[in-house]
Formats: sequence, structure tokens, C-alpha cells
Amino acid sequence: MKRLIIIIAAIFAATTLPAQSRAQRYVDQLAKTPPLQDAVWGVLAKDAKGNVLAEYRSGTLMLPASNMKLITTGTGMLALGADYRFDTSLGYTGEIVDGTLNGDLYIIGGGDPTLCTRDSIAVSMAGIFRTWKRFLQIAGINAINGRIIGDGRLWDVPLEGGSWTRDDIGTYYGPGGSALGFYANAVDFSLQAAKVGETVPMEQTFPETPWMHIANRTKMAPAGTGNSLLLFTTELAPYGEIRGTLAVDKRIRPEHFANKYGALTCAYYFWKELTEGGMRVSGGYADIDRDGLIRTGADFVSHEAAGTPDKVIGTTHSPTLNRIALATNCRSDNYYAESIFRAMGFKATGCAEYDSCYVAVRAVLEELGMPENGINITDGSGLSRKNYVTPEFMVSYLQKMQQTAVWKPFLNSLPYPGGNGTLKHVLKNSPESLRRRIRMKSGSMDGVLCYSGYILPAEGSQEGPITFSILTNNCTAEFIVVREAITKILVLLAQ
Repeated sequence: MKRLIIIIAAIFAATTLPAQSRAQRYVDQLAKTPPLQDAVWGVLAKDAKGNVLAEYRSGTLMLPASNMKLITTGTGMLALGADYRFDTSLGYTGEIVDGTLNGDLYIIGGGDPTLCTRDSIAVSMAGIFRTWKRFLQIAGINAINGRIIGDGRLWDVPLEGGSWTRDDIGTYYGPGGSALGFYANAVDFSLQAAKVGETVPMEQTFPETPWMHIANRTKMAPAGTGNSLLLFTTELAPYGEIRGTLAVDKRIRPEHFANKYGALTCAYYFWKELTEGGMRVSGGYADIDRDGLIRTGADFVSHEAAGTPDKVIGTTHSPTLNRIALATNCRSDNYYAESIFRAMGFKATGCAEYDSCYVAVRAVLEELGMPENGINITDGSGLSRKNYVTPEFMVSYLQKMQQTAVWKPFLNSLPYPGGNGTLKHVLKNSPESLRRRIRMKSGSMDGVLCYSGYILPAEGSQEGPITFSILTNNCTAEFIVVREAITKILVLLAQ
């Protein structure tokens, strides 16, 4: 009888272990079995009092992928302010005589990543242009004896991160940008089906880029071979090639690539808006090249040095940074993240080069009391494979963010599993009451899957949030299998 009581007590204890004990035991099990047995990975989870709930190799430096956006958006809010807005201004050189501007009209970029996008948080292109035309009317400009010039010189730097891979910089999620962009510097193509071995029929739909020469070097491929379509392009010349294959069994859908000429595209579309509305613009549209020369879109030739438009006739503003951060983290928007990163660097040093941006972020981390080791920052989005962070550093950073003035907007910028964005398919079979308590950022690339964030206390609990970071690298197992394995850690912690 005594032995039976002992067995029953042992079974009861095993089924009522604290969540942290069950999470740690599961982490220990994962370390010895597939899919993470041969991967490089680490975990750290702490409660609000600093007690460790789960840990495995938490001091190991690993690729964070888009978990880097947690650092960028948080430090960006601290450095710039949660209510910070990017500006875009209209200015001109020359003089206005009898309603005619004898000079050039400049669209002066201030880094607004939402400019002329279809993002729900942004003013539409039609709305922006309507405001800009009102600026012209108020200034008394009815005709322009000159050019519309897209001016992105505020961030006079290379568009992309130097360590981004070649297949990333041609995609819509890796376009880079100057201080003046358009449509998030993306370009859309519609596709049609064809027979195996034939060229994939495609047409550029939006935006128009008439100066570009893009060759179609694609092929339809046998079933099961997937989609490897990529645009190979550069800011150095108006030429590109779309290469790769599309399997005949893949669903035909639009493709989105990178547009390396955001400032020129913006000038082109505003020029179209004005001229189609009946305004005379004698010089067409142009942008400014890396040598500071005006480059006309009609012939893509650089001419005289650009002027300084010291006469500003109006300014439009982006949504607030906290709303941009929400969009950044919810859909893992690289373009938005890099814009925040550049803005931080420019404010801190007067330069938006990547090393200046690192200096700016490092300064904020030092103010938070973060150590110098435990992280290597190369960009703001996490596209670079030279970014490294430890789970220990990430958890410490996330805990310190709770003590800052931007804690609430930062927390609100993080999506929950099963909601919109990159977490839509995560833990979708778990109760909504549990899912909504998990606020986190995902990060993924080939062989990499990461989740970092917070688990909020259950309703009525007086406990603070659990802070966690789970980083997996060099994993060859199927993505869905890895995701199921590591999200179980979150469920055990949340229970």
C-alpha cells in the first residue's frame, strides 16, 4: 500500500511540474534529439524577477535574422522618439516670374519609408500628390521652366548593406534606398504560364521605370522544381536581368523585385501627375547621382551639378515611428527597418553610412547598460549574415526595454502568434487566450529560425512578463518541424 501511494504521488508530481521545470526538461530533451540535435542553437527564458526558467547555450553568438529588428525598433524609438516622423519637402532653385518657376523643383527626401506605398498606415500616392500640388498653388507656380528632381542626398550612401547576398538585393525585401524612395523601392511583375523550356511570360505592372532595360532570361521548369526567379540589378546602371526558373506546378502569382531608383521613380510619377493635369514642365524628370550631378530620366545621362533648393514651399510627414515600428515588426519589413537604422545614424553623426548607424545603436545600448560583448551589429533589418547576438544579450535587452519610456509602444509593435504578419501560422491550434499573451518577433533565413519576445501574465496575475529568446542556426531539418519543436517551449512557458 505504501509503495502504491509513492507511485501515485510520483505520477501526480510529474503531471503538475511547474511550467519552467517542464520547459527546461523539454529543452534538455531537444538538445539530444532531432530536429535540433546537430544544430547550433540556444535558449534563455527569465521571469520578471530574473529567475531562469529555461536555458541552453545562452551565451553562444548566433545569427538573429529578423530578430535584429527588435534592436532596431527599440533603440530607434529611444533615439528618435516614438512620435518621430520622417519629412519630405518640396523646394526649388531659381525664381518664380508670372506664375512660372524658372528653375528646378526638388522633391527633398527625409527618409520616409512609407512614401507612396500602399501600406494602410500611409497616405496614398494620390493623397501625397494632391498635397504637393496644393503647395505649388500656394507658391503661385503654374508652370515649370525646368525639371522635377528627386533628391535623396540626405543619405548619400550606398543603397544596400555591403554584406547582403546577391540574391537578396534584387528582391522586394532587399532593395535598400536613399533618403527618397517610392513604393518601398519595389517593382511588381505579372506572370503567365508557359510550357516547360519556354520563357516565363511576364510584364512589369507597377511602377513604370522607362529608363530601365530588363532582360527576361527565365524558363518554365518541370514540376517540383519550385520558384527561383530573381532580378539581378544594380544602382550603377539602368540594366538588369530576371533569371531563374518557375515550375509548371507552381501557382502563378505576381513577383516583386527591387527598384534601385526610388528617387527617380518618385520624380517621374510626380512629373506625370503634373503634366497629365495640364502643367507645363519643360525639363522632364531627373534625380541626383552619387557625384552630385543631375541625371535626367529620359536619357539617363548626368549633366550639371545639382543645386541647393533653399526655398522650401511645403513639407509632408510620415506616420509616427511607433506605427512604422508596428508595421516593421508585424510583417518583418526590411525596408522600414533599414530606414529607422539610417535615421538613427544620421541624427547621431550627420552620416547614414552603416558604421555610423552602428555607432548610434551602440550609444543607445550603452545608455541601457548593455555590455559591448554579446552582439555584432551590421545592419538594421537582419539581412546580413554578419549580425550575431546571444540569447543572453537579447533577453537582457528586452528586460531593460521594460524600464524605458517607450516600453508600451515597443511592446505594442510586437505581433502575437496566429495574428497578422509573419506569425500568422504559428501556434494556430493553440487557444487564443494563450496566443495573445505571447508578443514576439520571428526571424528566419536558410537554416535559421528565431523567436524572441515576451510572454505576458495571465489575466488576474500579479506577475510580470516572461522574457525569452530562442535562436536556432545551421539547422537542416524541415522548417515546419523546427518551428513546432521550438514553439512548444513557448507553450510550456506560457502554461
